[in-house]
Amino acid sequence: MSEKTTIYDIAKELNITAATVSRALNNNPKISQSTRKLVLETANRMNYKQNRLALALRSGRSNNVGVIVPRINTNFFASVIRGIEEGLHPEGYQVIICQTHEEENREIENINTLLNAQVDGILMSISNLSEENNHYIERVIQKKIPLIFFDRKKEINNVSSVTIDDYQASYQTTQHLIAQGCDKIAYFSGDRSLEIYEERYRGYEQALLDNNIAINPDYIINIKSNVQEGQEAAEKLLTLATPPNAIFSTSDFAALGAIQKLKEHGIKIPEDFCVFGFGNEPFTKFMELSISTVDQSPLEMGKVAAQVFLDKINNRDKKKSESQVVLMPKLLIRQSSTRIA
Repeated sequence: MSEKTTIYDIAKELNITAATVSRALNNNPKISQSTRKLVLETANRMNYKQNRLALALRSGRSNNVGVIVPRINTNFFASVIRGIEEGLHPEGYQVIICQTHEEENREIENINTLLNAQVDGILMSISNLSEENNHYIERVIQKKIPLIFFDRKKEINNVSSVTIDDYQASYQTTQHLIAQGCDKIAYFSGDRSLEIYEERYRGYEQALLDNNIAINPDYIINIKSNVQEGQEAAEKLLTLATPPNAIFSTSDFAALGAIQKLKEHGIKIPEDFCVFGFGNEPFTKFMELSISTVDQSPLEMGKVAAQVFLDKINNRDKKKSESQVVLMPKLLIRQSSTRIA
């Protein structure tokens, strides 16, 4: 058939009412199994496709869930998405994936698109969204659509989150570097307007204070998560009158860039200089010089975020406060930071 088949076409074919066809397609208990089977077989033969949006408007559910991430070309976010899908697919949900590329306008567009698609919930890792644009997030809350932050979050009432303990991850990493004999530890930070990077900085700072090591502002560099910025930051550190003897990077990619630059200068790792990353990207394990890093348990994070959503959607009529799930980080100690066994 050249034109889209409707329930009226099916009704005419079977000589029954359109209302009966609609009820059969939606598994109404008033329709007998024999009639339902006949309608479904005819619908399939006539290539009938249900209008999911119209169905969502009638039922109040679309069985679609939106997932918003800064980018999907990292192992971390790809693994979180996999965990979300593994948690939701058995429950009949499809996942719609959106990327912000760290752009404010794209994040707003993503939220609006998902709301227009009548999604049943939104799971998101925020970009560098400015405070004045929180009203876009508030719009999701006002529509009573479950919203769950993962990894990156904002403190907003009635919004659940699944994160790791970023403070402990950073504190333990810095303690490890100090235990390896590093007393001049540089720190590559992400945007500290995001809570995860502020918490990581606090952990780094506290570990230094607890070991009576002075905080050197020249050692703290804000970077983006890429190899080039890691190279440039390392070059800058090496020009200091008193260069550091370790780098703790909140990005594996920047840690890789730093290692490349240190090798260019003939610096031995870890004998002369230790490097520690964050994120457990696959390349960190398989390089000739394996890179120490923090594993954020992304697959588990995704599965837990999916379960938080399911708990919310299944308990909408019950008064239940938001869930704040904090997973413990795992330090993966490898060659780039191991001087002392």
